[in-house]
Amino acid sequence: MLSTTELTEIQSLLSTPKKITIVCHRNPDGDAMGSSLGLLLFLKQLQHQVTFISPNEYPDFLAWLPNATQTVIFEREYDKALPLLQNSDYIFTLDFNALHRTGDAMQKVLETLSNPMIMIDHHQLPDSYAKYTFSDVNYGSTCQMVYDFINALGYNHLINKDVASCLYTGIVTDSGSFRFPKTTPQTHQCVADLIDKGINNSEIHNLLFDNSSYERLQLLGKALQNLRIVPQYKASYITLSQEELNAFNYKKGDTEGIVNYGLSIQGVIVTAIFIENKEEGIIKISFRSQGNFDVNEFARKYFNGGGHINAAGGKSFSSLEETVNQFITILAEEKERKEK
Repeated sequence: MLSTTELTEIQSLLSTPKKITIVCHRNPDGDAMGSSLGLLLFLKQLQHQVTFISPNEYPDFLAWLPNATQTVIFEREYDKALPLLQNSDYIFTLDFNALHRTGDAMQKVLETLSNPMIMIDHHQLPDSYAKYTFSDVNYGSTCQMVYDFINALGYNHLINKDVASCLYTGIVTDSGSFRFPKTTPQTHQCVADLIDKGINNSEIHNLLFDNSSYERLQLLGKALQNLRIVPQYKASYITLSQEELNAFNYKKGDTEGIVNYGLSIQGVIVTAIFIENKEEGIIKISFRSQGNFDVNEFARKYFNGGGHINAAGGKSFSSLEETVNQFITILAEEKERKEK
C-alpha cells in the first residue's frame, strides 16, 4: 500500500474537483477494464471530471460493464484523447507498470507529458514514471488493489453496486474464478463485501464466461485441435493462424482463456498460445505455467514481454512457424542449462 504520507497527499488532491484521466494497457482484459471503470465511477462521486481512455478496442464480452460505452478509444479517437491527456490534472495508469504496454502510439504521447501520474498495478518490476506508485505483486488483480485503495482513502461507502460490479469483474477473471494461487483470504473478504454492495455475482459470471457465440466455440474447437504437447520439456502449445481466425469471424476477446487448456494436461508445467496478427505483423503470445517455471522472466528474455511468474504475455516478429520453433528451441536450451 502507499505510505500514510502519500495517502494523505492523494486525499488532499481528491478533495477538490480535478480533471482526471484513467489509462489502461493495450488489448484490455477484465482486470484492466474493471479497475479503470470502477475507479472512474468512484471518482465521479467525488465530483471529478473523469475520462477513461483505452489504447484500443475492448472485447465485446466486457461491453456490459457500467460506463463502458463512454470509453475513449485512443487509436480511433486520437483527436479527442490527446487534449484530454494533455489537460489532465492527474493521470491514473491501471494494470500496467511500463508505458510501452499502452502500444507504440500512446507510449509516445504519454512520454511527452509532464502531468503527474498515479500507478496502481500488480505486475513485476515497475518503471518509475509515476509520482505515486501503488505496486504489489502479492495481489492477484488490480481490481482488488483499487478496492483497497478506495478503502485506504476512507471511501468504502462510495463503492456502490456499479463500482462493485466492475471490481468483481477483474477479480474473478484475473483469479481464474478464484482458483489461481494468489487468491487469498483477503480476496474472498473483498468479494464478500462487493456482494454485500448488491452485485449479482452469478449473473456477472454468466456474462463473462457463459455468453459465447457459436463461432467463438468453433474457434475454441479449432484451437484445441491445434494443441500440441512437447513431453520432453513438460510443455504444450496452441497455434491460431490469421486464416483460422478469419474462418471463425474472430472478434477481440474470442481467444481469452484458451491458453489455460494447455496447462490442464497432466504433466505439463508450461504452455503457450501463439496467435497470428497479420495487420500488426506480429505473433501475439500468452504464457502460463505452474510451480517455479517463471514465464515472466521467460517472456521478458525471449519474447518482448512480461507479466507474472505464472502468467505472462509477449510478441514475436517472426512467422508463426518460426516463433513456435524458437519456443521449442529455447525450452531445449533452458533444460540443458538447468541440467548442467
